[in-house]
Amino acid sequence: MLYDLTPPISAQLAVWPGDTPPRREVLLDLARGDSVTLSTLHATVHLGAHADGPNHYAVNGSDIASRSLGFYLGPCRVVRTLAAKRSRVELADIASQLDPTDESGAGDRRPLPPRVLIATGTSPDPIHFCEDFAGLDPDLVDALAARGVITIGIDTPSVDLFESKDLPAHQAFHRNDMAILEGLDLHAVPEGDYELIALPLPLMGFDASPVRAILRTLD
Repeated sequence: MLYDLTPPISAQLAVWPGDTPPRREVLLDLARGDSVTLSTLHATVHLGAHADGPNHYAVNGSDIASRSLGFYLGPCRVVRTLAAKRSRVELADIASQLDPTDESGAGDRRPLPPRVLIATGTSPDPIHFCEDFAGLDPDLVDALAARGVITIGIDTPSVDLFESKDLPAHQAFHRNDMAILEGLDLHAVPEGDYELIALPLPLMGFDASPVRAILRTLD
């Protein structure tokens, strides 16, 4: 079974205030008698479900095209927390889901996959931008990195809070060389383990890329 985590891209899709919303420019049109329909997309690269490149938040950081595809493909765990608006998700909020007991009944702990997606439920509508979404505590990022996690995704526009200027969560990702996925639609996804596929485009020099993010069940 597949779960699509990608909000539909249209002119109504909300983007960060001041950023470029998606707009389609039709250059040629079959309906006008042209031989093909041909369109241009004008939009921010931080569009809907997207991957941040390190050069988005770090001087001399690598562009999104330079990131290993291994960050965005492979075993993944979805965890869920009842985060308060404008709060930062801490390790204690999701700790029990990081080490669940194996369903076989043997009492063994399921190993933590190297990719974790965190559903906060604080940015539920991709059409209306809300400024009070939750972010991530940088100590949580460090703790997950210490356990071998290489990628963290979230269902909000940013891993940092809307008002943040120093971006401590982003900086935690940078010092641990971890990948960021933002803007995921996780509302219909049960907690548990999956295969993640969320590949960015090789946009040379760019600071992010939209992704078509999906989860595939393991059974």
